[in-house]
Amino acid sequence: MVIANLISYILVLVGALNWGLYGLFNFNLVSMLFAGPRSVGAIIVYTLIALAALWLIISPIITDGMLKLQGDREARKVNERA
Repeated sequence: MVIANLISYILVLVGALNWGLYGLFNFNLVSMLFAGPRSVGAIIVYTLIALAALWLIISPIITDGMLKLQGDREARKVNERA
């Protein structure tokens, strides 16, 4: 689950960067990389970014409000002390 959260964060940051570039400079990074906003590659990237955003919304609900970005190092330290 940690890997899914990290990948989702990266994809959502790419989407935010793309929107920022589009809003400030009217430059769409994804469509430039894939030769058009409706090319197969661009549609795949846009879909992955949307799924990543949905995952970041759903993930804390599944894990009782926690969005984990690291392994269970803290839990292991607590168990070692006991």
